[in-house]
Amino acid sequence: MKHSDTILNQQVQRLYQLNLCRRWSFIILCWFTLGFFSLWKLWGEFELWHEHFTWIALRYGLAFNLFPVFGLFFCTAITGVVLTWHSSHIIRGLSPREKVRLKNQLKKIRQLKPSHPLRKWVCDGVK
Repeated sequence: MKHSDTILNQQVQRLYQLNLCRRWSFIILCWFTLGFFSLWKLWGEFELWHEHFTWIALRYGLAFNLFPVFGLFFCTAITGVVLTWHSSHIIRGLSPREKVRLKNQLKKIRQLKPSHPLRKWVCDGVK
């Protein structure tokens, strides 16, 4: 393996790590904004369910609070998607298709100005 191939693989790995951090940052942002807002709006329903839990109370509590329910569903779904995606890459490694996509993305990043933060972090961080 040539030295340039090693550097390319390191840059692809750094780009993958950057994508991973961006996805988890998005999830954290969703939970701290949309998730907390949704939980706050459902707080009265939680108290009611704690005192008198019935399936009808649950159904009507969710049916009349659609925005908070969709907010919690979105946060839960996006977390599950990223957990599945990340677990798949941990267990199986990157697929050849994913590697090609990352290499193409890396080519675009290399065309950016040298002062661009993305290029500095992905390309210039590897020596």
